[in-house]
Amino acid sequence: MPLQGRPLIQHVVDRLSPMADEILLSTNSPAAYIFLNMAILPDEEPGQGALGGLYSVLRAAQHPFVAAVGCDMPFASRSLFEYELDSLIKTDADVVIPATANGLEPLHAVYRRDTCLPVIKSALEARNYKLTGWLKDVNAQVVSAEVTGQFDPGGVVFRNLNTPEEFRLAEERIKLDGE
Repeated sequence: MPLQGRPLIQHVVDRLSPMADEILLSTNSPAAYIFLNMAILPDEEPGQGALGGLYSVLRAAQHPFVAAVGCDMPFASRSLFEYELDSLIKTDADVVIPATANGLEPLHAVYRRDTCLPVIKSALEARNYKLTGWLKDVNAQVVSAEVTGQFDPGGVVFRNLNTPEEFRLAEERIKLDGE
């Protein structure tokens, strides 16, 4: 669906591509995203939900650290991703994941590819498709809701758009921000 006259996913790509060495898109509808001119990965085994998509991206990634973001999150924060990456590099964490009042945000997190891959594979083999269900088996560093909030003063970073009303509110937000 368009947002400000452009596909929603284009907003996410444009916002985050300046910080990325590589962008990979996980989808089971690759033809719908050809216009993005980027690597598009169908899930290796469809039906495993977002965790299967994360696994596919981690397997294909050429770099040791991978940031994951939902394609329907147009207000994703580059500065929060930079904070997460810095934390991952400075510690022995395998995942740096932000928390909010609503819980963990695995689709705005940074993953250490080599340590997360085998653990996610085991979770998928056990049919544990919950996106955060495997975190107990790695060194997960949680960014507290208080710290996360410092990167999200407007309360929009984790907002995903799924309904016409959410799109309308995002349009208003973009107009206010002058994006």
